[in-house]
Formats: sequence, structure tokens, C-alpha cells
Amino acid sequence: MYLEIVSPEATLFAGEVTSVTVPGINGEFQMLKDHAPIVSLLQNGKVIIDGDITIEEEYESKFTNDAKGRTVLVITSGTVEMNDNKVIVLAD
Repeated sequence: MYLEIVSPEATLFAGEVTSVTVPGINGEFQMLKDHAPIVSLLQNGKVIIDGDITIEEEYESKFTNDAKGRTVLVITSGTVEMNDNKVIVLAD
């Protein structure tokens, strides 16, 4: 599935991923390929990206890797939309 992470400054990431986990306001949830369409508010927490991805050099400092080798972006709030195997995260 395709993931796009957009912040007020720039598009931080755009590319194919295996899964993405987000901090929804009712709890953390994960989206995989063919997930049902959803729109949700996000709260303070971690966006966790699983897959063989490459972050552009200018945005690498915003991301870390966890113990399982997944890519992590800490956010304070935002929204997420999943539709037709495309996930868009609007993050602050």
C-alpha cells in the first residue's frame, strides 16, 4: 500500500509500505493492504512504518528506528485517511 506523510513544512515521506500504525484518539491501530476506508483524528504518539523504505536525507532527522527495525515518526496530533490502499497522514 502507498503511504504519504505530510507535515505543515513538507511531505516527509511518500512510498510503498507493508503496514502503518498510528496513534488514534481511541487508541493505536494498524492498517494493512486492503484495509477498510477510514478517517480518524490522531493524538500525541508514534507513527510506525513497516517495510523496506527510504527517507529523504533532509527529513531523516525526524525519523528513528525501533528495536524491531521499523521506522518511527513522533507526532503531536493530526489526521489519517485510508482509502483504496492509499494512506495519507497529515501530522503536526
